[in-house]
Amino acid sequence: MISMLFVCLGNIARSPMAEAVLRHRLEEAGLQDQIRVDSAGTGDWHVGESPHKGTQNLLRKNGISFQGIQARQFHEGDFSAFDYIIVMDESNYTNVTSLKQDGESSHVHRLVDFIPGTPYKEVPDPYFTGDFEETYRLVNAGCQGILQMIQEKHELPN
Repeated sequence: MISMLFVCLGNIARSPMAEAVLRHRLEEAGLQDQIRVDSAGTGDWHVGESPHKGTQNLLRKNGISFQGIQARQFHEGDFSAFDYIIVMDESNYTNVTSLKQDGESSHVHRLVDFIPGTPYKEVPDPYFTGDFEETYRLVNAGCQGILQMIQEKHELPN
């Protein structure tokens, strides 16, 4: 089974949104049993909380379930538990890669790396910007790119 972890700062806005969106796309593609998806935050402020109300509203509006998603903190064991770790911004990229030990097989990427032609260098945090729509557009496009990459690289049906 392929495993993917989305990471942002507090794990209540961007990364749970990405977790829910990719799960939804996987279900639509019939791949939900072949790819495990989770999310985490580099900080511990919101551990155990449900996604932010703005994230919940956007997901509901788009018919995407966020059931069972609760904030948790990223830890070093995630490198051995996940094939792909996808971060939302440069700060989280630095925080995550600074914990990675030599020999860990996880691939760490930025979500925007999967959005061809985007001018964005990172996914803005709607917790601070208030713009959940902008974040959703980027997350949705990034998840589409991730799904395509996984299908091609792992020879899964599309």
